[in-house]
Amino acid sequence: MALMSSLIALSIDAMLPALPEIAADLGVQQGNRVTLIVTALFLGLAFGQALYGPLSDSFGRKPAIYLGFALFAAGTLLAITATDFDVMLLGRVLQGIGAAGPRIISIALVRDMYEGRAMARIMSLIMSVFILVPVLAPALGQAILLVAHWRMIFGLLFALAFIGAVWVGVRQPETLTRDKRLPFSLRRIGRAVLEVCTNRISFGYSLAAGCIFGAFIGYLSSAQPILQVQYGLGTLFPAYFAVLAFSIGLASLVNSKLVMKYGMQRLSGWALWAVSILSVVFFAVAYAFDGHPPLWALMANMVVSFFCIGMLFGNFNALAMEPLGHIAGTGAAVVGSLMTFISLSLGTLIGQNYDGTVLPMVGGFAVYGIVSLLIIRWVQRV
Repeated sequence: MALMSSLIALSIDAMLPALPEIAADLGVQQGNRVTLIVTALFLGLAFGQALYGPLSDSFGRKPAIYLGFALFAAGTLLAITATDFDVMLLGRVLQGIGAAGPRIISIALVRDMYEGRAMARIMSLIMSVFILVPVLAPALGQAILLVAHWRMIFGLLFALAFIGAVWVGVRQPETLTRDKRLPFSLRRIGRAVLEVCTNRISFGYSLAAGCIFGAFIGYLSSAQPILQVQYGLGTLFPAYFAVLAFSIGLASLVNSKLVMKYGMQRLSGWALWAVSILSVVFFAVAYAFDGHPPLWALMANMVVSFFCIGMLFGNFNALAMEPLGHIAGTGAAVVGSLMTFISLSLGTLIGQNYDGTVLPMVGGFAVYGIVSLLIIRWVQRV
């Protein structure tokens, strides 16, 4: 499951050190426009998730995974050969549509076998393994740039997609038996969408997760210009990025230990309050420094914030999926698409408003955290 999910993280994080070179080679004039390479993949991911869940409910989990790997490989080839930025973005969208398959079906596979706190524990364990990818990916991308062209990063992604497809074929059993498969029907998909959107728990936690993930996408869009350019880290950028990624991975591992004792709702509440309060306080600090606080202060704030976000990722997903066991594949697709469309819109807003300071990013964390708190209050209201 971690291997299948890692394609998304690797497709994003390995690109970050290469953004200036890609912009120069493909003639990107506007500074913030090159960050669309990050958000274009999430756009494809949002659309793709709506496709794979229903397909997997009708034809099985593994065929849907194979389709995703094939589309991802096609998008990767398009990006490798791109000589125009718009073609590059098209390839990235196709990559996102493809990567959505392994990503969303991995959640359905887990839901086929686990539920409740046990599912949250498994999701956290997957995240703790998966997080090694964003820890190492920027360094891997930087290492490739030292010896080869940035297009070789896409070559690596193509190879890993092939390896992933073979690995799933050999190692992963099919978890949806034929007697449990449902006929493919647009009406059934519509009913599933309606069920998710009218279920306060599923809909509310999807909205809250979208807000929090939106702040994270805003960070991904801003990380390279903030750390590599604004703070002048240069080739040290991957090391600082890895520290923050490790914080999320550590939180996921801690959550897998604590969730069985304290429960998803309590842990999520603690983490959400912490990241919201911290972000509001640090926004005031950053404003006092004209949007350029000391690097150590920024890193300290982000390490704690990312630890809290790491506690939220697995729990919010599990809470949103809890009422949807009878439509796990389609439910995971609807929940995932809803989360991603919300987070894509909010994250792009942060990235495109980067102004040479950390204020848009930190302010996004504060505002989106408070909105998430209000949503959770509505969900838990009797």
